[in-house]
Order: sequence, then structure tokens, then C-alpha cells
Amino acid sequence: MSTGTAPALTSVTGEPPAPLIEPTARRRFRPHRPSAWHLVLIPITFILLAPFFLMVVTSLETPAETRTFPPVLIPHHPQWANYPHALDAAPFVRFMINSAVVAIVVVAANLLLCSVAGYAFARLRFLGRGVLFAVLMATLMVPFQVTMIPEFLIVKWLGTNVWNQLGIDHLGALIVPNMATAFGIFFLRQFFLTLPVELEEAARIDGTSRLGVLFKIVLPLSLPALATLGIIQFLWSWNDFLWPLIIINTASHAPLQVGLSMLQGSHSTEWNLLMAGTLMSQIPILAAFVFAQRWFVQSLAYAGIKS
Repeated sequence: MSTGTAPALTSVTGEPPAPLIEPTARRRFRPHRPSAWHLVLIPITFILLAPFFLMVVTSLETPAETRTFPPVLIPHHPQWANYPHALDAAPFVRFMINSAVVAIVVVAANLLLCSVAGYAFARLRFLGRGVLFAVLMATLMVPFQVTMIPEFLIVKWLGTNVWNQLGIDHLGALIVPNMATAFGIFFLRQFFLTLPVELEEAARIDGTSRLGVLFKIVLPLSLPALATLGIIQFLWSWNDFLWPLIIINTASHAPLQVGLSMLQGSHSTEWNLLMAGTLMSQIPILAAFVFAQRWFVQSLAYAGIKS
């Protein structure tokens, strides 16, 4: 007489069999099959990597090989000494320190000031908020060539009347105009709008101030956006050339990109040393991207889901 329950299945060894794998689980761990898009993306990837490859090859060539046409793609005798020679050709370490100081201060200032301004535009209600935000966005369409003369005059005035370290031919002149950007305010404001306002309202009920809500709740939830803005701003500051070229006159205060231009002579250029210096200048950018890659990808994925 049946009891209504099926007997448990056992294997030959007396142990219960392994659980069956669900079809969805099998599909989940199935290797990704290449699609037709890979036939387009792979050649594009090689095209994008070609300048970097030529830079590496040129940095290992002799001066004669750099002037050969067609270009030498494989150096006959790689000149590894080009890298220490590039360091000796100019105060390269000093250039990197100047760029690092400017980039770190600019990134920190942007993360702080743009966070406060972006949160104000996202959550606070005040008179003229829409008009002020529209004017701020309109500045993104103004090219730097239009504003560089007013910025030059402002920096000159700051160095004369406020503090000489903020004036012409000082690192402060590279920092102050870039401490906050319209793009950073817009970027963080858009991210803050995607966060649930209920968390902030609960903190406000508990007596937390607006700044407390920003620093204790909003910013910890915004690490992907902050990392993305930090990488972008670090890249802009590290590779900036035109503004430092205008405002800096001495080699002791020159950032890296202006310092690299000193390797170019009036009549000839040692391209192997220039490429060696350029390659070394990209190492901090690659390191910063690798360090913040996880948050950078999360930010892009989150933005794609919410859009």
C-alpha cells in the first residue's frame, strides 16, 4: 500500500545523487559565442592600438631609424637606454611632480565642489535654479579659446592682489581655474537624481543636516560616479597643454606636457627620446584607470540601466 511519498533515489555507492542542473543554470555558464560585431570591433581595436604600438617602437629605435621611410616596425637593436636618456635630457622628474600636484589637487577640488553644487541643483529648491543651471550648461558650448584671455587676466589679478602663488608662472594658476567644472556639476547632478530620495528624507527626519545627508548617505552611494569623474578630470588635467603653455614661463613650474615639448628642438627633434618620455608620461594615467576601473564600469552600467 502506497504511503504517498516517493522513496529517495540513491546511487550505486549508497550516496544520494548530485542535484540536477537547471537548464537556466546551464545557459548562464555557457561560454559567450562571438557575434558578427566582433568582425567589426576587432579591426577597429587594432587601428586604435596602432599609434600606441608605433610610440613604443619609436622609443626603442636609434635616431637614424626614426627618420627612415618606410618606418621601421621592429628595431634591429632595441635602445633601452633611450628611457634614462629622456630623463636626463630635461628635468623629467620635476615635470611629473608638478603634473601630479596639479592633477591631484584639481581632482580633489572637483569631487568636493562639484558634489556640493550638483547636490544643490538636484535636491534644493531655490529661486532661479532652472535659469542658473541652463546658464551653467551653456558654458559647455563656449570654447576655451574664447575664455583664455579673461582667465589670464583673472589669474594675473589674483597673483597681484591676493597671493603671488596664484599668479602667472605658478602652479596655483593651473589649479584655480579648474577647481570646479560645469561638466562635473552636470554629471554628478544627473547621478544624484537617480538615487532614491526616501533615504535622504529618513535621515532628515532623524535630524541630519543637508551636508550630513550629502556626506553620510549620498556620496557613499555615488562612488561609481565619483570615480568616473575623478578619472576624467585626472586625464584632462594631466594632458592639458595649451593653458600651461600660456601661463607657465619657467621650467621649474612646467607640467609634464609642456616639459615634453622642450625635447623638440628648433631645427630637429630626437623622436626616440620624445616617444620614450611620452610613453612614461602615460603610466600614471593607466595606473589610475586600473585602480578605479571597477567603479568606472559600474558607473557606465548603472547609467545604462537608468537611462
